[in-house]
Amino acid sequence: MASSISIPLWLAIILGFFAVLSLLDRILVPGLRWIFRRRVNTAIDELNMRLKLRIQPFKLTKRQALIDRLVYDEEVIKAVEKRASADNIPREAVMKEVHRYAREIVPSFNAYVYFRVGARMARWVSNLLYRVRLGYSDDESLRKVDKDSAVIFVMNHRSNMDYILVTYMASSNSALSYAVGEWARVFLLQSLIRTMGAYLIRRGSNNDLYRKVLSRYVSMATKGGVTQAIFPEGGLSRDGALRDPKFGLFSYMVGDFDPVNDRDVVFIPVGLNYDRVIEDRILIAAVETTEEKKKRFKLSLFLKFIGKNIWMKLRGRWYSYGYACVSFGHPVSLKEYLSERNNLDFRTLDKAERFAEIEKLGTALLNEVGRVVPALPVSLTAAAIPQSADTWISEFELKARVSNFIEHIERNGAHVHLPRMDRDYAVSAGIRMLILRHMIEEKDGLYRANPEELVLLNYYANSIVHLLPVSEPEIVG
Repeated sequence: MASSISIPLWLAIILGFFAVLSLLDRILVPGLRWIFRRRVNTAIDELNMRLKLRIQPFKLTKRQALIDRLVYDEEVIKAVEKRASADNIPREAVMKEVHRYAREIVPSFNAYVYFRVGARMARWVSNLLYRVRLGYSDDESLRKVDKDSAVIFVMNHRSNMDYILVTYMASSNSALSYAVGEWARVFLLQSLIRTMGAYLIRRGSNNDLYRKVLSRYVSMATKGGVTQAIFPEGGLSRDGALRDPKFGLFSYMVGDFDPVNDRDVVFIPVGLNYDRVIEDRILIAAVETTEEKKKRFKLSLFLKFIGKNIWMKLRGRWYSYGYACVSFGHPVSLKEYLSERNNLDFRTLDKAERFAEIEKLGTALLNEVGRVVPALPVSLTAAAIPQSADTWISEFELKARVSNFIEHIERNGAHVHLPRMDRDYAVSAGIRMLILRHMIEEKDGLYRANPEELVLLNYYANSIVHLLPVSEPEIVG
């Protein structure tokens, strides 16, 4: 006997909603996922044909697979057992900690997002703020780099713009993977950064278990041929000069290198310089403030900086930040380096000897980075201005000093970017920028350092102090 059941309208709507979701999950979503995956794979194949350094399979592996591989790595498991035994805590609790570290570190690279969104945005931002120029580039040696090798770009760290600028400049060659510090641990931002292939790290962590997980990931990525970019200085320069190198990430990359069976690791020195570093005042202010005051002071300076630039843009008085230049040095093959040192093998050395040898290699690479840092109009002019507010100098004398600097720098094989290939114009451009930012003062055709901006003036001079004649007075920050 037939009967009808009546249900409330709201319940019917809910049931209908879940029915549609089930239909999408079972039929439409798998089809769309297949179509999207096919388009991504096609795009990757096209990119690998175009890129000089192809995207390696390791970078395309699903994130969860990489996390599992890292968590159950033999050395990580040994570290887990050691930690559990030493602290007398359950192994499962330590494994949960390892899982958390692995999820924190491992990126989720998406080639479409990197090249179609990230690289294009990097190009737009770079060209909006600066006149971007390629400085020195050893093209012949770069062309000879084995496409299957793991390429590591070793760079000086001037600004957070470094990530954006180098991504733009290298986007025609490869997809770069960066180690990104605590500043990126912001909701949504960290997801975007992971999608771009970067991995988040805790700088200065003293947790042995965390460092083991991080070291194994970096080693796995290097052995997998992932193209990476590292900053040996470990952080932004506070005074403009090159900082002493740190060898943590660097040792993770080469410490267990097998010269016979592993793919080659090729280091490419990269030098960056700017006529204006966006966060220059924040950096020099951080040197003079306590750790507790830094955060408040940085935030206030940043907000003031953004507001001022927006106001200038609205009034039509905003100017570009001058030149930004990137130079690429001579590639250094790790296999050749070890071969030239009587077939040195880091794995056969004890801990102290291994670190000493890695330190030698890292220091040599940072010296090469310093050699290819380009000299720009602002840095040249800042270095030529007498570092005393009591000394005035004519434009003719200023140009003569800059000319001497240029001859010395070029004679030693470093790169000078001369706009329009004109030294006089380069000095004029440098003077204009320094006056605009109140770092120097002009009176009756004479120039002197602004006594209230000596620290900032020295900051820009310090970027090329290692390239200048040793007979020049020392420039200090």
